Amino acid sequence: METIKVDILNPKVRKLLKDLADLDLIAIRKYDKSDFSEILKKLRAKSVTAPSPDEIASEVEAVRS
Repeated sequence: METIKVDILNPKVRKLLKDLADLDLIAIRKYDKSDFSEILKKLRAKSVTAPSPDEIASEVEAVRS
C-alpha cells in the first residue's frame, strides 16, 4: 500500500475518487491534524529523552534517500 496526498483542483475529480473508492480500488480518509499529534504523544510517552534537532534531521534525510 502506498499513501499519497492529493490536492483536488477540479471538483469533478472528487466524484472520480469516490467512484474508485466504491470499487474498493482506493481508500479515502479525512486528514486530521490531531491524528499526527496523537502519534507524537504516543511516541514521546515511550521515549526516555526527546530526539535532538540533529537526530531528527538525520532521520529525515535517511528516509528521503
